[in-house]
Amino acid sequence: MKLSRQIKPISYLKAHTAEIVRNLASQREPLIITQNGEAKVVIQDIESYEQTQETMALLKILALGTRQIEEGKTQPATDVIKRLRVRQETR
Repeated sequence: MKLSRQIKPISYLKAHTAEIVRNLASQREPLIITQNGEAKVVIQDIESYEQTQETMALLKILALGTRQIEEGKTQPATDVIKRLRVRQETR
């Protein structure tokens, strides 16, 4: 993906909105919109956005797990399994 081809001024967005929406859905590449020569917003199709959000959530979970390991907040899996089995038996 070459972002340099995906940079357009806001006037282009105003004049070609329907075309941009079609292209975003088919190409699945973000579009950077500039205003007064500065990058202001990024537009992307909904599937890419959802995938990005899911990826971010997984990365947060991994970071949390890594932090817990570093802080020693772990338990052996065998202990956890035993506790779960005891809890299941008492129900």
